[in-house]
Amino acid sequence: MTTAETVLLIAALLLALLVVGNIGFSKLAEWRNPPIGKFLECDGVVLHYVDRGDPAAPCVVLLHGNGSMIQDFTISGLVDLLARTNRVVCFDRPGFGYSQRPRLRIWTAAAQAALLAKALNQLGIRNPVVLGHSWGALVAIALAVRKDYPTQGLVLASGYYFPTVRLDVWLMSGPAIPVLGDLVSYTVAPIVSWAVLPGALRKIFAPRSVPQTFRNEFPASLVLRPTQLRAAAEESALLIPTATQFQAYYPAIGERVQIFHGTEDQVIEFRQAQDLHQALPRSDLHLVPNAGHMVTYADPAAIVEVVNSMTNS
Repeated sequence: MTTAETVLLIAALLLALLVVGNIGFSKLAEWRNPPIGKFLECDGVVLHYVDRGDPAAPCVVLLHGNGSMIQDFTISGLVDLLARTNRVVCFDRPGFGYSQRPRLRIWTAAAQAALLAKALNQLGIRNPVVLGHSWGALVAIALAVRKDYPTQGLVLASGYYFPTVRLDVWLMSGPAIPVLGDLVSYTVAPIVSWAVLPGALRKIFAPRSVPQTFRNEFPASLVLRPTQLRAAAEESALLIPTATQFQAYYPAIGERVQIFHGTEDQVIEFRQAQDLHQALPRSDLHLVPNAGHMVTYADPAAIVEVVNSMTNS
């Protein structure tokens, strides 16, 4: 064998070892962190969700952000607090946690909203208050503007609503590239993501520290699975185009919208919330001082109070 052939063979073997290792790591992560909720099949997609509280009470639907899952809301306390007086349904959005994300569809916010509307109908839920955090806020908006599914109101937390120049979006979109993205997702992406995850968590919670309950209970190993990394990359790639498209929807949103944003958010500037407040016909703006991107952890009681005022109206 020539030197070049030897190098190529070694590289191929290393890549194969990484692929096998990452698949094994994913299986181990799932074994250690089994599903915490129920499953339903809707439109050919299996969705994982939790359903808490009184089934006869007004319903609140919770939609997490990019890269996250149901546990984000359970650890923050929002699910338990809201379930005292409401029915609370929280989904793993497609591709995250234990929900499927079929590759033959482009999972835009509108596509996810269409799937969730069908899922909510299957569960007998109509006219809920929908709370979306970060990327989940876009899905909440897409659900609210559908003409075939009624919602009672929106609570949007730490959302991105208007296009801006964001280098980080392009850097995080690599695993979404067809074929090459799969190779990256199953080889180096989990290792790189594992290395940067502690810093990323500090950034999203800053200026506050990462809560100890989050450190102890959030299943971070599930985030590092190749399938979830690819889903997160796809949503990064779709972020700016979705915000660009959605600008036309805001004046048509008739229900009351409650907007929460941390004044110290290092991921999405709070100017986004201010601009959305100006663009919406009926909205209230809640800027939370000394809070970052995870505003749901900074003041869950205030969010619960606002949600309850909407479900009781």
